[in-house]
Amino acid sequence: MKLAVISDIHGNFLALRAVLADIAHQGVDQTLNLGDILSGPLQPAETAELLMAQDFVTIRGNHERQLLTLLDQPAGQIDLSTSDGYAASQVTPEQVVWLKALPVSLALNSDVWLYHGTPRGDLEYWLETVVPGFAQGNGPGVRAATPAEVAERMGSAAHPVMLCGHTHVPRQVTCGGVLVVNPGSVGLPAYDDEHPYPHVIENGAPHARYAVLEKTAQGWQVDLRAVPYDHLAQATVAARNGREDWAHALATGFVGRPVGK
Repeated sequence: MKLAVISDIHGNFLALRAVLADIAHQGVDQTLNLGDILSGPLQPAETAELLMAQDFVTIRGNHERQLLTLLDQPAGQIDLSTSDGYAASQVTPEQVVWLKALPVSLALNSDVWLYHGTPRGDLEYWLETVVPGFAQGNGPGVRAATPAEVAERMGSAAHPVMLCGHTHVPRQVTCGGVLVVNPGSVGLPAYDDEHPYPHVIENGAPHARYAVLEKTAQGWQVDLRAVPYDHLAQATVAARNGREDWAHALATGFVGRPVGK
């Protein structure tokens, strides 16, 4: 079994196309999508159209939940300057139907389970832990989760492979015989957040990220891949749409001014 795993596309159509082109050379059996698909100031409708045509196994992220909540409001009350608000203004009725049908988690088979955050929720970091101190200049405000933290967030779930996204950090951790893999973000290499404390996530390069997992006789092999694409063109789009924060993150892989997801 060989799987491609994508997550956190955030409407970055050019990054998605580059990743799909790379996947086409990997000989995978299936491509899995862990959510946070459209939110952002780039090309949400085009991204949705491409993914709907591919018919990948796909689950919701927190931004699908948030976007659908916005769409229940009168159009005049939606703030188009936000990532979710912009996506809500762009998607078609058919794309909304597709989003509503996505599950929040999914067992692919007896080996693999898909989550966006953790088994407990779509906003929880699994392989990273937010800590206080960023506002005081003490580091990025986030560190790798300890084995005990990874296990506690896993709860009673026990598939051999558990896939998660949300933090945009490509990483794999083995915990109690379970392999937890975050493929990183296809579309947004850096962002900041305020919860539960201020912190930044920075991959330090503008590449589109995804993972290839293969089941071998020795166990699961994980290839965390970084794919170049025309990131400067997307930075220009973000700036044109009023999001200089996104433009900086897309161009550099670092947070300049605050860049909320």
